Amino acid sequence: MHYHTLPSTRRVLALAIAAALLPVASLADEVRLPRIDVVGESEQELAKQPGSVAIVTKEELEQKQPRSTEEALKGVPGVVIKPEEETAIVANIGLRGLSAADYKSLILEDGVPVAPGLFVGNGRYYNPRIQRMESIEVLKGAASLRYGPNTIGGVINYKTKQPEDGFSVAGRAGSFGYREAVIEAGGSAPSGEASGGVVYTRASSDGFQHKGFEMEDLMVKGGMAIGDNQWVGIKFTHYENDANISYRGLFLDDYKKGETYNPAPDDWFLTGRKSVDLNHEWEISSNVHLNTVLYWSEMYRDYWRFGVDAAASAAAGKWVYTDALNGNNRAFQRNGIDSRLHITHDSFGMQNETELGIRVDSESMNNVTINATRQYPRSGTLASEVNESATSLAVFAQNRFVVTERLAVTPGLRVESYEQKTDNLKDDSKDGKSDNTEVMPGIGATYQVTPMAQLYGGVYKAFAPAQNSDAISGGADQQLEAERSMNYEVGVRGANEQLRYELTAFRMDFDNQVIPSNSGGYVKENGGQTLHQGLEAAIGYDFGTGFSLDANATYVPEAKYVGDRYSGAVLTIADGKRVTYTPELVANVTLGYQVGGLKTSLAANYVGAQYTDSANTETIQENTSGFFTGKLAAYTTFDLSAHYTVDKQFSVFGAVKNLTDEQYIASLRQGIYAGPSRSFELGAKYRF
Repeated sequence: MHYHTLPSTRRVLALAIAAALLPVASLADEVRLPRIDVVGESEQELAKQPGSVAIVTKEELEQKQPRSTEEALKGVPGVVIKPEEETAIVANIGLRGLSAADYKSLILEDGVPVAPGLFVGNGRYYNPRIQRMESIEVLKGAASLRYGPNTIGGVINYKTKQPEDGFSVAGRAGSFGYREAVIEAGGSAPSGEASGGVVYTRASSDGFQHKGFEMEDLMVKGGMAIGDNQWVGIKFTHYENDANISYRGLFLDDYKKGETYNPAPDDWFLTGRKSVDLNHEWEISSNVHLNTVLYWSEMYRDYWRFGVDAAASAAAGKWVYTDALNGNNRAFQRNGIDSRLHITHDSFGMQNETELGIRVDSESMNNVTINATRQYPRSGTLASEVNESATSLAVFAQNRFVVTERLAVTPGLRVESYEQKTDNLKDDSKDGKSDNTEVMPGIGATYQVTPMAQLYGGVYKAFAPAQNSDAISGGADQQLEAERSMNYEVGVRGANEQLRYELTAFRMDFDNQVIPSNSGGYVKENGGQTLHQGLEAAIGYDFGTGFSLDANATYVPEAKYVGDRYSGAVLTIADGKRVTYTPELVANVTLGYQVGGLKTSLAANYVGAQYTDSANTETIQENTSGFFTGKLAAYTTFDLSAHYTVDKQFSVFGAVKNLTDEQYIASLRQGIYAGPSRSFELGAKYRF
């Protein structure tokens, strides 16, 4: 059985070519399509945020040539990545001492959630492609209260490219047989009141360790003005990726030998996604502004894995596979609406900026398992089928009181109510439902001490919902409360033409974590607490001679479990153990040089030692379930990149990733995931 249908490659290519033939007309002013930004475009909007903010700009993306959105985020303060393969098909992003193997931070694209499931689970299975991105916003602290759920660590918002008049072709090739082609085309109406464009990417690779993939990604977007004060926009995306990857890695001896074979050569991770966003912007008056987005998406993730002979694998020191094949296939759908009303007014004898919002969201997951064989792969007997669904209603309100020219205070409140349902199509007795309502207050403030020093800080409550499979077990509502965190933050930032800096102290008291029940089995309960606190520091300096230096560090001395945890009479996690995949120190340094059309950078990324299991096992070993645990050593990698603009039409670029060919363990699962070895890339772009 096969459980997904998306357009064929030929249909996608036809759509891309059709979009590329849009009529083109020159414009004096750039047409901006409506969308929901998390931070905004200007320095003034950034300064209003009562929390830490980081922007990965268009220029930085152009210069560093990242292979994935995760690689683009690698240099952001507070972010740690748990890499599994070089193009980051699966998302593994941690913020501020929250595990990079978990999902406690919200990821958006143009203000719309992109995770397959916020409530039904599996939030890591889709990672937007970097080729269609214009910039990335990362927002932490009390300002993230307006979004949610899963804003405990913060909010990441990928902003897609705006259409530009003209037509361009870009290509890139590199190590591991990497090949990439990108077509961009756009056009505008002569009046300047409408524009549209397309970004189409096709990429393939033999892959590091022969974990190859074939990917295509299409984005078509456009919009127009309606009268003098309204604008509408539409964005369509289509994505497919057939990847020869698995949850299985190398055994320790083969890793030490530097083996580069694929440890699961016949396993496949197949993903595809389509989405449509409809945006509307309405300037009701000079003081009242309404933004609304109506969104829909559907996605599949088909995962075909062969069984293993555990005894033979242990004897051979590598995975020995049987002929039994399991299809763990999931199909997701989401639709919703998010509307935000902005009002500026002079109530209470001072300037005010009020934001009111509502979001209605519905999501579902069809989860099937299929018993297949090597002789008849990707079809077989339906072993199980479960439909998971969730509906949610969220409302929020905040008001920014401009008390003086220097001081602004922003209290806010978000209320999120949701219902989850499980429909087991093979066993009606395991059907069930659960519901919950969360009330999340917060307050933040900014104070401009001097032109070069703005203080900011806040406190707010954040939450992550228990996923369907935990909230409903055996048809019974487990009465699980959401995982909650009280977040505290204080910092200072400033910038002028040469110097920019930001220093932030943070603390997250995280409780109600969903953990195994004392009764054992798969039943869960609330019971866990963790404490996360540390410092983020970032500084940049432009020397005025073409050279620039940017550096940042995230120091998290405490990311620990609070209190002992038991399963029955067995101690499962001891008080004070460190949370998994939370290095104590992550640091980044980038030396840049620009002269004429040449822009180059040398970037260093340091990731401290980290544990991969809650017992904080020191040595790497395989447990009885076939999973590998142990402490990962610290590592440092260097990336060298260059971009040269020959003229207005033609540019060339290249990069060397892992310049020193550092050998390191990136993560553990059922085996060892080795970090990618040194690789080279070279590309060019021509605009007609």
